[in-house]
Amino acid sequence: MKLASLFSGGKDSTFAIYAAQKQGHKVSCLLSIFAKSDESHLLHHPNMQWTKLQSESMQIPQITINSDSDKTEDELVALEYLLKIAKDKYGIEGLVYGGIKSNFQKEKFEKICSKYDLTVIAPLWHLDPEQYMNNLLDAKFSFIMVTVSSDGLDDSWLGKRIGFSEINILKSLSEKFGFNLNFEGGEAETFVIDCPLFSNSIKINQAEKKWDGYRGRFEIVDAELNYNA
Repeated sequence: MKLASLFSGGKDSTFAIYAAQKQGHKVSCLLSIFAKSDESHLLHHPNMQWTKLQSESMQIPQITINSDSDKTEDELVALEYLLKIAKDKYGIEGLVYGGIKSNFQKEKFEKICSKYDLTVIAPLWHLDPEQYMNNLLDAKFSFIMVTVSSDGLDDSWLGKRIGFSEINILKSLSEKFGFNLNFEGGEAETFVIDCPLFSNSIKINQAEKKWDGYRGRFEIVDAELNYNA
């Protein structure tokens, strides 16, 4: 099936593409909505401008739109606009996205897609959090944390690359502080710098940490594809 991917550059949307390809689907384009702010309940916000490097590395064309509102209804209108373009230009038959357990998100996407006779595919749906995190590393996904907004997660996690030892620490912290190990509830967001889908990894040349004592962001200031690796 020819699919569009709702793409944020984080681990979930990227791994969903990987999983969909493993199932035999073809991901024809990436759909990226640049959220107005981090107050969005539906969309990933930080470092979205650098998804262009991931698109280039995966050699999958990207269609983007800026959302001028944080209201879910307005963001869904933006998604509908992108889906119409993708269907007309690439002949997509469905949408793949990296949802794990948000019924709110799933129902919204299914409603829009049903209008255009598109199938919704969520290959990560209800995966066990610890198993999923380990699956990412087993599949050679390299990703960093770019936001934190939960008790138990301090600024030391910003920009940190996640490996098996970090997953073990995060598991202990999630049990103590009650956040989702896979960050499904927005407790943290990630950015993929390398994976089997990429022809070249992403090299971060400059970044800034912003921390208010509880929430923090790792903002990528300058990055490029690494052609020397």
